[in-house]
Amino acid sequence: MRTSIATVSLSGSLTEKLTAASLAGFDGVEIFENDLLASPLTPEEIRARCADLGLTIDLYQPLRDIEALPEDEFARALRRARHKFELMRRLGADTVLVCSSVSPYAVDDDALAAEQLSRLAGLAEEHGVRVAYEALAWGRHVSTYDHAWRVVEAAGHPALGTCLDSFHILSRGSDPKGIEDIPGEKIFFLQLADAPLLAMDVLQWSRHYRCFPGQGGFDVAGLLRHVLRAGYRGPLSLEVFNDVFRQSEAGPTAVDARRSLLTLQETVGLATPPASAPPTGIAFAELVTPDAAPVAAVLGALGFARTARHRGKPVDLWQRGEARVLVNTGPAERRDGTRLAAVGLESPDPAGAARRAEALLAPVLPRRRAPGDAPLEAVAAPDGTELFFCAPQGPEHPEGPEGSELPGSPDRQADWRADFEDTGTDAVDAVDGAAAWRVDHLSLAQPWHQFDEATLFHRGVLGLRPQESVDVADPYGLLRSRAVTTDDGAVRIVLTVGAAPTDDTAHAQHIALATDDVVGAARRFRAAGGPLLPIPANYYDDLAARFEFADGELETYRELGILYDRDAHGTFRHCYTHIVGRVFFELVQRDGGYRGYGAANAPVRLAAQHAVRGFTGG
Repeated sequence: MRTSIATVSLSGSLTEKLTAASLAGFDGVEIFENDLLASPLTPEEIRARCADLGLTIDLYQPLRDIEALPEDEFARALRRARHKFELMRRLGADTVLVCSSVSPYAVDDDALAAEQLSRLAGLAEEHGVRVAYEALAWGRHVSTYDHAWRVVEAAGHPALGTCLDSFHILSRGSDPKGIEDIPGEKIFFLQLADAPLLAMDVLQWSRHYRCFPGQGGFDVAGLLRHVLRAGYRGPLSLEVFNDVFRQSEAGPTAVDARRSLLTLQETVGLATPPASAPPTGIAFAELVTPDAAPVAAVLGALGFARTARHRGKPVDLWQRGEARVLVNTGPAERRDGTRLAAVGLESPDPAGAARRAEALLAPVLPRRRAPGDAPLEAVAAPDGTELFFCAPQGPEHPEGPEGSELPGSPDRQADWRADFEDTGTDAVDAVDGAAAWRVDHLSLAQPWHQFDEATLFHRGVLGLRPQESVDVADPYGLLRSRAVTTDDGAVRIVLTVGAAPTDDTAHAQHIALATDDVVGAARRFRAAGGPLLPIPANYYDDLAARFEFADGELETYRELGILYDRDAHGTFRHCYTHIVGRVFFELVQRDGGYRGYGAANAPVRLAAQHAVRGFTGG
């Protein structure tokens, strides 16, 4: 179906918004009146600009406080409407949005509302315009979609229909099934928006917290299915009021918006992008650093061995068990030192995963390959992290050059490790009986304005399942956190963000390493000279009050700075290294099916990091 976006959903001037919508691939726009009033372009010039950009003007919005008014007030409303209809003729728009009245002059009289809307529609028809009547969730007398439809039906004018808005319907808890009783040809327009589930005034909720479909808690897909069953065939249009989007760059926001509609259309069966191929594991995490010595010291103390070096680049492979970390000492791109720059995702279909990512507007990253380099496909996540799609390795996928195919082979997928030469040092698979290590999860800091975009990206593009968002108290504000995972937990990524554009508390990244003996791993790390994050004694006093421990157990945790959590499924023990640049490591032990990430302990960890080095995320 055609896609459209309201200019109020994007930041910048009207021309910037139109350009961003066009580049993102939208077919049309809703022009919000304030955007037109503030534009130096004439309506004719705006019409021509849209035509040049390949955009139709699908809706002009809004007309307010029109219906159920005393006659003198309605006469003034008609005069205003006549001017707007003449403007729309110049603009080339044929549908106008009329919101249900919030005027103090409006009366609770459906018959009067229908009669006046019919007169308005008659005037609109003379100018070649249709009127789409929408129920505002906070309308004075008409606040539900079914009530708005009853008024439209009573008016009985061919130029009068209804506009359905997912926010106004779902925020009130209305049952959208009744939409199927509205004839499709009388649904003149459909506006879509999601929102987090909040307990607050619906007007403030609407004005500040809407988001794109798939980023909130509403069942937008379910509502769309009812609209389609009613026979609606117009555009799918986004109308999103959001404080973050108003401050964000229009181009990326428009891409995020269209990705949300592509994903939504796939969900309801309107589109068939390449099938999702969720990753099956973490192949590697790549750190970029101007100085490899500090991170090499931490990895060595953790028991990692430098097992291989890239044939043509300054990249070392450090490995312990199934956990692999690449250390890239190429030219520093940032001044804040070591950072987590790339993630290798094992995929059952790397080429298919790349095709899906491109279809869902993920930027494909160009790669400079030397002859013989593995032809890995990579895309950029919203935060700039490079994501590589890698063929899985294991008994059925032999490792190394002997089991790999060089670029150009039609039969086998190349192994990224074929680009590396062994150093002669074997990876440590076990120490003192400990099972092989692996990456438990990665924590990626997001720019403040891209947290919701990142959630949608990882769900739609990578096929990961978002978990509930969590707010964590930091000594200097609040940190938001949301995990996205595969169903089996083989891939877990935690997205974090501070509470404001200037809040850097979330800007550290970390790699969590799973072991079945966190106490032994912590002792060996410390014995090798690795500094563990010290945890305040007050934390352990509180643990003693909350849980019962075996003799000496709590004292061991206190000695090593190990934190503890428990949920309905099991227990979680974890501790942290100091920060190197922007990166630190976490040692974790999950027992009994524990599903979380120790969120209850995050405020203590954040405070401890601040205390250790005046941590501000850099």
